[in-house]
Amino acid sequence: MSDLEDWIKHGDEMRRPLLVNPALSKSEEVIIVGAGLSGLSCAFRLSTTRPDIKIKLIEKSEVLGGVISTWKEDDWICDLAVNAVRPHPAFWRLVRDLNLDKKFMPTKSGSTSRWIIVNGKKHKLGLNSLFKLGPLRFFRSIRKSRIGGASVSEVIPNKKIADAFTLGIVNDIADNVDADFLMPSITKFGKNPPISKRKLRKKIQDSYPIFTPAKGTLASIEGGMQTITDALIQNLESKENVEIITKSSFETPEEVSQRFSVNLESIIWTCSGWQEAFEETELSIFAVGYNEKCVSQVPKGYGTLIPDEDIPISGILHESDIHHSARCPKGMRLFRLMVPHSRWDTSEESVKESLMTLLTSNKPILFKKLGVRKIPSFKPGHMSKMQNVSPKCSYLGWSVSGVSITHVVDEAERVAEIFI
Repeated sequence: MSDLEDWIKHGDEMRRPLLVNPALSKSEEVIIVGAGLSGLSCAFRLSTTRPDIKIKLIEKSEVLGGVISTWKEDDWICDLAVNAVRPHPAFWRLVRDLNLDKKFMPTKSGSTSRWIIVNGKKHKLGLNSLFKLGPLRFFRSIRKSRIGGASVSEVIPNKKIADAFTLGIVNDIADNVDADFLMPSITKFGKNPPISKRKLRKKIQDSYPIFTPAKGTLASIEGGMQTITDALIQNLESKENVEIITKSSFETPEEVSQRFSVNLESIIWTCSGWQEAFEETELSIFAVGYNEKCVSQVPKGYGTLIPDEDIPISGILHESDIHHSARCPKGMRLFRLMVPHSRWDTSEESVKESLMTLLTSNKPILFKKLGVRKIPSFKPGHMSKMQNVSPKCSYLGWSVSGVSITHVVDEAERVAEIFI
């Protein structure tokens, strides 16, 4: 495959380092540790590309799928982690190859608006936000960040907007987040494409299967994102060259190597916590439902980001506004709350009190804590460090070089291509 073909297929994911041992492609047996979306996608792509290779997929828990999980109760449906996917051909290809075409559609076109609450006032995010930052100051920050290792706060010269941006993605303030990790195309991390950005964008747009997404849109799957992991699991369980092992925990790749008598270069580690002194942040996820009339004053949109540390809720996603498929009973609206533990007193009453100010004074029909998410920390300089790693085994997944759902799906394709 030529360099241009690689960029057309993978886009800006080509900027991210792929931590794969060069000897992996010579393996006759591959062991993948971790059966979240990354491990499942990698096993699916590799077992399809090379059905002659034996693959063991190892998961420490009884349940496969990792952080991708969808809560359902009666007619209420809410994702605990990723709820929609940004445009990228790799995810479209995965949907097609799993025969989920009819369940995959763009999110509602009238629900793309995003807001931020600063000093108690709600502001709509858009092109005007750039002018509030000061265009010259903003572009100077971008140029300065291209030396590498900058934080997101150094790229976005407005603390409230920068914090809202990073809290909504990785549950951390902008000072603590590597800009190269979160926005490599802006900081120009890694290598550049062989043609202009405009020409490349056109070629990528022409490569989408199923449907071509409009600029700025998202897409989602009927029934929630767990539909994709369920389909991957079903496919892998039917393959003769794949063995799935659950309730088997390992702390290091060396333990896996010894237990299964394979060389380290034949191991793909997709679990979090593979680095020394690995740090994580935590947040709780709540589902909140209202009678539509009680929240009629809340405009339809994607959601609101809240960087104010005195408020326990950092983000409100409009779950029922976004998706093409129903996420709540007719006449209701569903919202998903992100509550970082760093600013929450653990009392559900404090969350309810905040809702009375942020959404409505009416009591919700549904108020349910869905679970806790742990998100890896990506300190400034993280990507530069990853770029210089020479792994004994291969490392993939959320905690390595990308946190998005499109990253781990595309990364799986890049690994499978090594075996061709």
